[in-house]
Amino acid sequence: MEYIDYYKILGLDKSASDSDIKKAFRKLARKHHPDLNPNDASAKKKFQEINEANEVLGDPEKRKQYDKYGKDWKHAKEFERARGQRQQPFEGFSGRQQYSGGEEHDFSDFFESMFGGGGSRNRGGRQAKFKGQDLNAELHLDLKEVYETHKRTLTVNGRSIRLTIPAGVENGQTIKIPGHGADGMNGGPNGDLYITFNIANHTKFKREGNNLYSDVDLDFYTAVLGGEMTIDTFDGKVKLTVKPETQNGTKVKLKGKGFPVYKREGEFGDLYITYQVKIPTNLSQKEKELFRELAKNKKKTDSSSL
Repeated sequence: MEYIDYYKILGLDKSASDSDIKKAFRKLARKHHPDLNPNDASAKKKFQEINEANEVLGDPEKRKQYDKYGKDWKHAKEFERARGQRQQPFEGFSGRQQYSGGEEHDFSDFFESMFGGGGSRNRGGRQAKFKGQDLNAELHLDLKEVYETHKRTLTVNGRSIRLTIPAGVENGQTIKIPGHGADGMNGGPNGDLYITFNIANHTKFKREGNNLYSDVDLDFYTAVLGGEMTIDTFDGKVKLTVKPETQNGTKVKLKGKGFPVYKREGEFGDLYITYQVKIPTNLSQKEKELFRELAKNKKKTDSSSL
């Protein structure tokens, strides 16, 4: 297997932090995403390389194995297990494999000798089966897109995968797609695919779990006298009855008008509305006189109640 320098693909060196790896991956993934470069075959290939690099370096355990074993990192567990069973010391092994740190090692011949001379064989002469590498991908969506269950086609590791995305999936949530990772070795099972959702919110609603929150402007006269008003919810408009003398900052709950509950069809969170009472401006002279009259009457009423 040819050595692939995953650090170089992400434009990093071996001392890069987990945060550096995550930032580099997101930046390059956006730049080379196939959806943004539909007619560029090289961008698709680059995108696959970036994903593969992140799948390894973005996982602390895989990164540790990669740093130690280089191109043979996928067999690290088998090597450690076999070495423990045979109590065979690692010292004395020689070979070559170069990575970004500048050191050289090569474990390929050693793996062959551990599992038999024919490539990867155990003591019984049968080929050892290895599960394929698990893959990780990040899917960018808008909040509106996850309000309803829908299908999406993804390209991962050169394969097109038709995926059903349930309504209500949350930002940062990871789901597992069994058997859609890298191919297994010697007839072993395929690895799994882990998809992490990155959900952007470009709406006026704030989401917290299954509930939504929104501020609504309420005119001064309706706040004082009460009445009806039409407001936006996530899936349409509704009429609200406003009680007389509604104060600024008053909250009301619209049951079942929030976000869908993940994998619980027909269930929704609630929508919480906060009224922002707007004081009238650009009053006419007559309107000002009316407010002055109201103020005088209010003072008289307050005085008589003492």
